[in-house]
Amino acid sequence: FCRRHRENHSSRLYQYRLDLQSIHFHVMEKNSSEADKASLWKSLSKRILGHGGADDADPYVQGPPPTLTGLLHNTAPETSTGKEETLHWSVHAMADGLVRMRITETGMPARVTYDELILTADAMAPAEHALWIRPEEHSGVLSQVVAQDQVSNHMALQYGDANDQHGMLLLIRLDPFAVYLYRESDLNAGPIVSMGVADMMHFEVRRPKDGEAAKEEEEIAPEEKEEETEENPEKEIVGYWEDGLAIYADGTREERKEVKEEEHRHLTETELDRDGLWEESFGSHHDSKPYGPMSVGMDISFPRSSHVFGLPEHASSLELKATLGERAHYSDPYRLYNLDVFEYELDETMALYGYVPLVVSQSVATGTCGVFWFNPTETFVDVMSDGSDNGKTTHWISESGMIDTFLLPGPTPGDMYRQYAILTGTAPVPPMFSLGYHQCRWNYKDERDVYQVHSKFEELDYPYDVLWLDIEHTDGKRYFTWDENLFPHPAEMQQKLASQGRRMVTIIDPHIKRDDGYPIHKEATSKGLYIKDKDGKKDYDGWCWPGSSSYLDFTNSKVRSWWADQFGYNKYQGSTSTLFTWNDMNEPSVFNGPEVTMQKDLRNLDGVEQREWHNLYGILFQRATGEGQIRRNQPDEDVRPFVLTRSFFAGSQRYGAIWTGDNAAEWSHLEIASPMLLSLNVAALSFVGADVGGFFGNTDAELMTRWMQAGAYQPFFRGHAHHDSNRREPWLFGDETMVRLRRAAMARYALLPFWYTVFREAEATGMPVMRTMWMQYPQVESLFATEDQYMIGSCLLVKPVTAPNVVQSTVQFPIVDTWYDVDTMKVISASGKGEKAVATITVKSDIDKIPVYQRGGSVIPRKLRLRRSAMLMKNDPYTLYVALDKDEVASGNLYMDDEESFGYERRGEFAEASFSADLKNGSISNAVHVGPGWVPIVDGLKSHRMVERIVIMGVKKSPKTIAGGEGGTIDFEYDSTSKVLVLRKPLVSALEPWQITIG
Repeated sequence: FCRRHRENHSSRLYQYRLDLQSIHFHVMEKNSSEADKASLWKSLSKRILGHGGADDADPYVQGPPPTLTGLLHNTAPETSTGKEETLHWSVHAMADGLVRMRITETGMPARVTYDELILTADAMAPAEHALWIRPEEHSGVLSQVVAQDQVSNHMALQYGDANDQHGMLLLIRLDPFAVYLYRESDLNAGPIVSMGVADMMHFEVRRPKDGEAAKEEEEIAPEEKEEETEENPEKEIVGYWEDGLAIYADGTREERKEVKEEEHRHLTETELDRDGLWEESFGSHHDSKPYGPMSVGMDISFPRSSHVFGLPEHASSLELKATLGERAHYSDPYRLYNLDVFEYELDETMALYGYVPLVVSQSVATGTCGVFWFNPTETFVDVMSDGSDNGKTTHWISESGMIDTFLLPGPTPGDMYRQYAILTGTAPVPPMFSLGYHQCRWNYKDERDVYQVHSKFEELDYPYDVLWLDIEHTDGKRYFTWDENLFPHPAEMQQKLASQGRRMVTIIDPHIKRDDGYPIHKEATSKGLYIKDKDGKKDYDGWCWPGSSSYLDFTNSKVRSWWADQFGYNKYQGSTSTLFTWNDMNEPSVFNGPEVTMQKDLRNLDGVEQREWHNLYGILFQRATGEGQIRRNQPDEDVRPFVLTRSFFAGSQRYGAIWTGDNAAEWSHLEIASPMLLSLNVAALSFVGADVGGFFGNTDAELMTRWMQAGAYQPFFRGHAHHDSNRREPWLFGDETMVRLRRAAMARYALLPFWYTVFREAEATGMPVMRTMWMQYPQVESLFATEDQYMIGSCLLVKPVTAPNVVQSTVQFPIVDTWYDVDTMKVISASGKGEKAVATITVKSDIDKIPVYQRGGSVIPRKLRLRRSAMLMKNDPYTLYVALDKDEVASGNLYMDDEESFGYERRGEFAEASFSADLKNGSISNAVHVGPGWVPIVDGLKSHRMVERIVIMGVKKSPKTIAGGEGGTIDFEYDSTSKVLVLRKPLVSALEPWQITIG
């Protein structure tokens, strides 16, 4: 389907005109009741669409009703069906400048979509006001953006919120159909995003299989069946490995066939339209395609923007590079299709484990804006430049579904991420322990191994919070079980680690071993919870770690609820409240399936093909697992969940952490980690990390050190290794290296209050935790493509060292701000002309140093007492690091709650301190907002939230006296060389307002 429509190959078959006579403007009276609104919409819908209401037209759509509706006609002389083709078109003007455009079929049941599962519809509201501007009306507005002789071929929709905030203009060209989104505040600047301008829209309307096509497929079928028997008929297949190759009974393995890349065929439109329409083969696998061709596509352009980002997950650069044209970096489009890719390649557009169809444009001229292509089917995206650095065009081609796009107008990064959060939600504050260090391996062999590893961490005062168990801990890969010989006392093991502040994580994958003696499988079979074959009758049988396996249908709410019940302590024997979950292989991975996944024509319990929901499987599996951890809570428990997933989709930020999968112990994989993680954060997936040390292969001391340093400044911080890799616990690299690794981990633990605060900000605002430089500096274009340094929140700039034998690094400092080295606390001498200038400075970065800098104007809280886990630090006092800006002021926040329960969300049990420093006026102060749940008990909590030290950087001269707090005069030290002032024991709490005077 991609080849049929790529590079405008099929444009002759798809040319669309919006029928002006079919347009209807849907007005809601502000004071009308909900019943009146429903009645009005039902009446209009019946007149326009010829049915009884919105639910009859499309039972799947949620969110605000349409503002404009109409019909699109395919006016191509020759259509793909050979008949007249008409599509429904709707525009939904929403609050905060958002706008949604949906294009669907007419005359047949709606194509299935998954609004209910992905969109946070309750947060989506219609625009406060909207005005339809017809071609013959308000020509003054149209004439501002359209040539006078073209006004009659255009109409527009003005919409916005109260007081004309977020005022937007959606310009619609009737023939050929296209849309342009403008900000009303700057109409003369041109559109910020447009759709259909390049005439690449297509919509393959469903139609019956014609006789000629059926005959062609019948002629092909015998060859396909013959090919299926050619694998190695003389050898018995007894299993499959993760790379999809067969394992034979004699112990040998299938050899990978070398496939010559098929030359791209430039066929005529008629030939192209027939290629693979009704059936398709992938090696020995066959896709029956019972509904035939259903592809949809659209070109989406960002005028006057040279930088676009997003589309995770790919092991490629942060900025999306061209895939077509003279400047093409890649020859293939970005592919979005969740797959278990064995030993993935770097600098490629190949699909990986997750899929977020979001593209963000960043431009000095047009600011920040985004497009969310809400279609979970397999999708390819080409990126093209107009050749003058004045615009980027993306071409989206999806296998099925519909054209359903949300335009996010920004104009700032903060605005755009708030808008995206309205659509897909935000990441909840994770439990504090999950922000610490995680120690993992495939596999810790038994309880003795677990205790030995744990004890060594204790002995060395090396902080860690979680110890992980991979698949070998189970009874024969039966999840929710334990190997009784290796782990005879799992609950006691968890309790022992918990008594010293540690948690455990066990892996639970979605494939269920087909064993009638296994209660999970037996019950799932009897209740009919499994995905079915292509006929919708038999339970699907695929191969994964346990061997013959079936897969639960997580698109079904009853199945998700049943799965959640399995986490109950009475069902998951040996589990406790300190045991959490790792969801792997959830693309889903099927070793003997096409591309190591399921066939597309399998059916869920509703009879919908897997091609429609394949990319949702991972997010729904993680969602159900998280619900299980919540549901297992007893009346005296209120524990937040922690679930790590490999596969994801838009909205996965709501359900837990994500890692970048099976990387390798190579410098190149350390280097690619930052752009991969930044791309995930561009898609609002904040709780992300890459396996420290690399999963495949062996790492040496230098690589391990650099990876631990980098991992300490990534949101999710886990070391992991393959079972064929050498053991790599921190002490196995020698004492000198162990000290370096521990120092990196300690830096992470000292910053836990800061990390926690930034995650709270992410939940409240939607802003990512690990930020590209352009998110903080959206007007500094020279930083837009920067991918080897980044920000944590708005305060810390991090430049990991990703190459061997490095003693110096080059860091780009935006000179609009002052910067301080976090180790020496000395100011970085940076100069340049203008606020958009960047100083490129060479800094020291030998093996003991990772370049990290605090932004002037910020206040960062740390905890400096060495502890061995986050839980043991809970009541430790804070040290505030105040970095003064050029005006000698700084401010920052500290978020506090109990760090593990839902109390902050459900009962208002939290507080936030807001610190301010103004050295010109000689003061440092704190203002506190205490949540209602903590108000009655806040006095008893103050002693556990003390500030023991305040470190102020950039102080020009020593003060004479410092007074404040309960003790009157405060002791201090001043270093005239570093310009650092340290206040000792100010005797103030972060939970009370105070002011310190510096004289």
